[in-house]
Order: sequence, then structure tokens, then C-alpha cells
Amino acid sequence: MSERIDIPTDDGSMPGLRFLPGAGTGPGLVLFQEIFGVTDYIKARASDLADLGYVVLVPEIYWRLDDAEIDDTRDDVLQQAMGLMNSLDWLTTVADGICAVAAARDDEHVDGGVGVFGFCFGGGLAFNVAASTDVDVLVSYYGSAIPGLLDLADKVTAPSLHHFGLADDYLTTDTVERIRAAVSRDGVRFETYDGAGHAFDNPDPMFHHAEASAAAWRNTVDFLATELPVAGR
Repeated sequence: MSERIDIPTDDGSMPGLRFLPGAGTGPGLVLFQEIFGVTDYIKARASDLADLGYVVLVPEIYWRLDDAEIDDTRDDVLQQAMGLMNSLDWLTTVADGICAVAAARDDEHVDGGVGVFGFCFGGGLAFNVAASTDVDVLVSYYGSAIPGLLDLADKVTAPSLHHFGLADDYLTTDTVERIRAAVSRDGVRFETYDGAGHAFDNPDPMFHHAEASAAAWRNTVDFLATELPVAGR
């Protein structure tokens, strides 16, 4: 179950969702969306993380845009989503992400550290936020912006987990290896998945790779249990 929340920023309240674990409290995770927005898929993954014992905040990153609705009855859903993403000011978006981390740290339900987690667009945003403010962990699924952010790699000091498919037309194998070289250090796990394309965790048949999705989730659960443990688990 989720509830609507308001996340304070310098320009007003950013809407979001909060997912609580059964215990009512736990470590915090700020989950950043794909380019498609806060979809049923993102909500499902937030619920999965809450089931593991985390308090999950999902900010609606498109909140500053006048028209952030995607018409999924049309054939150009991907183009619509790309248009929304490209309408964002990146530095302002990172600032909003930092505000979401601050809100998680202030949340009365959060007991323990706070990490950032993101898919695709959100994976790159999580990486930049982790480089810009103190977080306890970073989990990034095929962060699409990371190739342009590698100069920030030394500033990401939190334990980190990166997932990439090796059949990704958007992030080629050479690009993935360039990312690996830049981010690798003690405390970083870098997982790759043969045959998986971009957005392989998304259940849409256009993207989904069941084997890679399951393996990546197992790796994620293991990483979080080690680096951001839930009391009593």
C-alpha cells in the first residue's frame, strides 16, 4: 500500500508516494522512475522493496512539467516519454532528487540509513544524486545518463550496485565497460547479464528479459541485505 506525500523543495512541494514495510519503520530508499514516469511497474518495485523492510519514497520527477501525461493508447509512447525527459532541466532535477533524500532522512518512519535506487533515467539520476549528497547505498539499473556523468565517479563513495545488459542497443558493451572502469573500486558491485537489452527489468514484453530480471533482483536483495540491512532480518 502507498500513500501520497509532499516533498519540500525550494520551489514548493514535489508530490510523491511513500510505501511502508509491514513493521511500519525501516531504512529508507528513494526510488527514481524510468522515463515513463511513476508507472505501475515502478510502484510494483517500490512495493517489492517495502516487502523487504524498507520505507520507499518515490518522487514524481516530472512534477515541474506543465503536461506530464503519457497517452499509452498511442503508438509513440517511447517518443512521448523521451520528450518529457528531454524537457527537464538536469541540474534542477538533481536538486529535486537531493530534496527527496533529505525528506527520507526526515521521515518519521525511516529508522536507519537512506539509499537511492533508480531504473534507466532514474538510475543515472540516482548516480548523480549519490555524487551530490550523502547516501548510504546506490542501486542503479542500466543508468542511461551515467556515460555523461563519469567525471563524478570519484564523488560516489557509497556502496554501489550497477546492473547492465550486454545486449543493450542504447548502452553498448564498450560503453558498459567504460562505465565499469570508471566506477570500479572497493564497495562497488558491477553485474552484467548476457542477452539482456535495455530496461530488461521492465515487464513490458518489448523490454523484459525474465532471466536477467530475476538474477538482477536476487543480486539487489543480497546487496541491500549486506549494505543497508533491515533490523531483525
